[in-house]
Amino acid sequence: MRHHRTAAVVIALQLAAGGLQAQQLDMAPERGDVTLGREEYSPYLHEGYPQRVFWGDTHLHTAYSTDAGMIGNVLGPEEAYRFARGETVVASGGQRARLQRPLDFLVVADHAENLGLASMIAESNPELLRTEFGKKIHGLVQDGDPWGAYALWGDYMSRREDPLDDDALTRSIWERITAYAEEFNQPGVFTAFIGFEWTSSPGGNNLHRNVIFRGDKDRADRVLPFSNYDSTDPEDLWRWMAQAEETTGDRLLALAHNGNLSNGLMFDDATMSGQPLDRSYAERRMRWEPIYEVTQMKGDGETHPSLSPNDEFADYGTWDRGSFGAAKDPGMIDREYAREALKRGLAYEAQLGANPFKFGMVGSTDSHTSLATTQEDNYFGKATPAEPGAEGRYEEKITGVIEAPDGRDFSIRHYQTLASGLAAVWATENTREGLFDAMRRKEVYATTGTRMTVRVFAGWDFTADEVQRPDFARTGYTRGVPMGGELASAPAGASPTLVVRALRDPDGANLDRIQVVKGWLTDDGSTREKVYDIAWSGERSPGADGRIPPVGNTVRGARYTNTIGEALLMGFWRDPDFDPSERAFYYVRVLEIPTPTWLAYDRAYFGDRIELPEDAVLVHQERAYTSPIWYTP
Repeated sequence: MRHHRTAAVVIALQLAAGGLQAQQLDMAPERGDVTLGREEYSPYLHEGYPQRVFWGDTHLHTAYSTDAGMIGNVLGPEEAYRFARGETVVASGGQRARLQRPLDFLVVADHAENLGLASMIAESNPELLRTEFGKKIHGLVQDGDPWGAYALWGDYMSRREDPLDDDALTRSIWERITAYAEEFNQPGVFTAFIGFEWTSSPGGNNLHRNVIFRGDKDRADRVLPFSNYDSTDPEDLWRWMAQAEETTGDRLLALAHNGNLSNGLMFDDATMSGQPLDRSYAERRMRWEPIYEVTQMKGDGETHPSLSPNDEFADYGTWDRGSFGAAKDPGMIDREYAREALKRGLAYEAQLGANPFKFGMVGSTDSHTSLATTQEDNYFGKATPAEPGAEGRYEEKITGVIEAPDGRDFSIRHYQTLASGLAAVWATENTREGLFDAMRRKEVYATTGTRMTVRVFAGWDFTADEVQRPDFARTGYTRGVPMGGELASAPAGASPTLVVRALRDPDGANLDRIQVVKGWLTDDGSTREKVYDIAWSGERSPGADGRIPPVGNTVRGARYTNTIGEALLMGFWRDPDFDPSERAFYYVRVLEIPTPTWLAYDRAYFGDRIELPEDAVLVHQERAYTSPIWYTP
């Protein structure tokens, strides 16, 4: 007869084995549910570890964002939630839209700066019309000049002068947004997080953060969103978040995005005030920003080919010409990408005793259409002027709108956007609390829009056959740590062992390979990286250079077949280059077989009605990036 161990015993074993930290676990059953010393038939009574992955978008804009509502988006939070839940909605351009499968959660992250301005103009809000600016911008829109109205607002925004400066007006819109979140939040079914985007843009450089609340409307309504008008300094945002937690009794987290558009500021070696990073800064940054949005429509931020020249898959969705305000110099790139930041974080930890770049990774859309679309055959663009069939779908400028003083062209156009991405969260339940806590402990991963399921555990004594275990997850949590976790105190003679499972998107492409990306800090203080192929499809073998040959390519126009690749890949890996004295991190990257991009689907649908640029990318390999697992001597 099977004797079931209580959750408390399981937790004790985990901690003894160097597994999850106590504060990361949310596994303990209710006190009244535990009966010590009694046999119980069901072995699942007290299993509290995450049983499934939940899919969502932490970065969606509606008409309540001025840079969406002023340029054609007429859909508010209600339509955004309905669409994310799987309902059919009519896009701002007049076309019906629907997801193939609903999302599990959504963060409506409208820009905090003059929240809801476009919607107030559309409804001729009397409070707005009592202000001089409100009357002027309302008049421009009524006279048929919405772009002139947008330019007027943009001028104030660039100078960081709030043209309204009216807390009562902001509060009225904020309480609408929180009310929609409360209406559509269904614990266990669909999670509607309360959130906003802080749009810090010093010099046009992207330092934006999305702020997410763990709790409900009652708490969130006690504060107003922090905006670019208040400060462009992330440290001021963290101070505001600390005060907001005191005021509301809630918990908050933030995630930065688009370091590739920061012109070297996202992972800089100095604070905004010009001070060198210190331990206090490192601890505060990771307290408030435990995760990073590594992939989205405005380019992929995992790594850059100049930073990872030996990585054959490094050049994916690369945006490296400049920010919104200026062209880029080559020396900026090493402070913009996640892999390089994770490596530099190891050096900072050795120097300061704390790591400012110890983040987990998610993907999200940054869509400004209210439609969280990430599939290549269902891509409604980044903004309403680039919805399917729109005149500006391919040539609309995203960067380079402002000319560089030296005449360099740093423009990037909409045809270069990715349909990316999604946030995958391993959580115990689909609730605000369950998902938020998983984000805080970094048990999350990013995909470029595909819904492949990826799970990884690291420990000291896993064996190759254990990827086949039916109790894979239970074993992983009992004897190791999941993505986002940390290994320490290596046993004598042991090396980290990783067990990985990857299952293809049920509606998508087969898998090409599983890779482990390792970064480490050497004795001389330099950082290194290496990419290891640990599982792959087919009968391929490494070549003389150690690389696995390409998987092949079945793409024909907007079609492909799953006659290559595998639906399921499982990998075991032991670090062959482990030095117990060296700090290191490991994350998993999983690649699909080649598939058509949204541009290929557009060409098939629109035919001769469109003309794509010569450098349009028509085939790519979608991918997932897990949060790292760190080793600390």
